Amino acid sequence: MAAFNITPSSRSPFILNGIPGLEAAHIWISIPFSTFYIINLLANFMVLFVVSKEQTLHKPMYLLLCMLALTDIGMSTSVVPKALCIFWFGFREITVDGCLTQMVFLYVFATTYSAILLTMAFDRYIAICDPLRYATILTNARIIKLGLVCLIRAVLWVLPLPLLLRRLPFCPNRVIAHTYCEYMAVVKMSCGDTTVNRTYGLGITIANTGLDLILIGLAYGLIIRAVLKISSKKAHRKALNTCTAHICVMLMSYTPFFFTALTHRFGQGIAAHVHILLANMYVLVPPMLNPIIYGIKTKELRDKVGKYTCRM
Repeated sequence: MAAFNITPSSRSPFILNGIPGLEAAHIWISIPFSTFYIINLLANFMVLFVVSKEQTLHKPMYLLLCMLALTDIGMSTSVVPKALCIFWFGFREITVDGCLTQMVFLYVFATTYSAILLTMAFDRYIAICDPLRYATILTNARIIKLGLVCLIRAVLWVLPLPLLLRRLPFCPNRVIAHTYCEYMAVVKMSCGDTTVNRTYGLGITIANTGLDLILIGLAYGLIIRAVLKISSKKAHRKALNTCTAHICVMLMSYTPFFFTALTHRFGQGIAAHVHILLANMYVLVPPMLNPIIYGIKTKELRDKVGKYTCRM
């Protein structure tokens, strides 16, 4: 029974091991981590600031960009500060409540992020396939309501995760081979039956993110079909240009997410440090690049950002 003497409700902290096999390089790894995080904060706060200041940007598309910026900031902030504490100071301990809190915030932001990408795909579909009704279908008030629905859906999906973890007995070895409290990494520390935990984790990955991705693909399939029917090449380019940024963001976001989600279950042959580095890239790279991509591809936003940066 000694193997079952530590449970999530005990006061014994967990130990975050950082990146296994690369402990000697933690200081060097922290350089891109901190750089990406600073760029992420500066770029996303710039988007929020510019959109809030410019009345002409108070439109559904830019409200969605603000929601995306908030989830970008929240998702990376849930992970990066603690990871940097591990890399710089060796502060590897995290309390059980702290671990579960980090997990909840990370997955709520990540799930909301996915839902907002779906909403943005719907926004582009209406803008291109039914432009005459765009202003009546997608009002600012409706976009805000959709954002709240995305958040509520995320909370409802994620709340069972810490509840399921609290019922598990944990082994005396409390070391999590990760830089943050990733759900399956914590589940793997248990000495009990984790069937329900694994099933639910895989279920929400498929039912939530997988369904979002299918609906996004359907929306862009309909957009491409509508664009191909346009005879004007100039209109062709304009319509496709509005979607390019979104498609880049989708590929950049979903590829590392599904890789890290499936590696925990089916990728036993993949080196741990490769898996953990990619898991960290998911919360570092898309949040950093999203505002840059949209800033470059969206002329109106680019011009307004340029206006404020030139004043500095």
